[in-house]
Amino acid sequence: MPKINGNEIRPGNVLEHNGGLWAAVKVDHVKPGKGGAFAQVEMRNLRNGSKLNERFRSADKVERVRLEQRDMQFLYETDGVMTFMDAETYDQVELPAEILGDRRPFLQDGMTIQVEFYESEALNATLPQKVTCRIAETEPVVKGQTAANSFKPAILDNGVKINVPPFVGQDEEVVVNTETMEYSERA
Repeated sequence: MPKINGNEIRPGNVLEHNGGLWAAVKVDHVKPGKGGAFAQVEMRNLRNGSKLNERFRSADKVERVRLEQRDMQFLYETDGVMTFMDAETYDQVELPAEILGDRRPFLQDGMTIQVEFYESEALNATLPQKVTCRIAETEPVVKGQTAANSFKPAILDNGVKINVPPFVGQDEEVVVNTETMEYSERA
């Protein structure tokens, strides 16, 4: 596996550190007035979900792990465990629901997502960047209002609250960015 310098760590990188597999969630590059620069990295363990804050100097070498990504279809969820199926081999994989965190409501029946594997172990799941949802509840559209940087609250059909432009009405379909959990465009 390739080794990278501590200052080359980016969010989303998977690292082998202290005998475990860690995903870099947040990376801040710090240049203090005294001493050398370092990267303050917030990491999440891919196996048990624990978090860790670690400092890496540019001279530190860390193992970067490449995960195999496969498209898999979401089948169902029971007792906090989601089941996915590979469309080509029909192999089924189970992952804990908390792996998606607050993005879990965007997972829809039959949706194809990317599941990341290390050797043959399923570790992580990534939703598509944009998902179409229906507005379940929002204020009525007021004629003459334009999208001049004003937003109104709306509740989606999956229960998630987002802000939408004033011209979007109830029962309309909108595209939501699952990374930022914000309105993207009309569907």
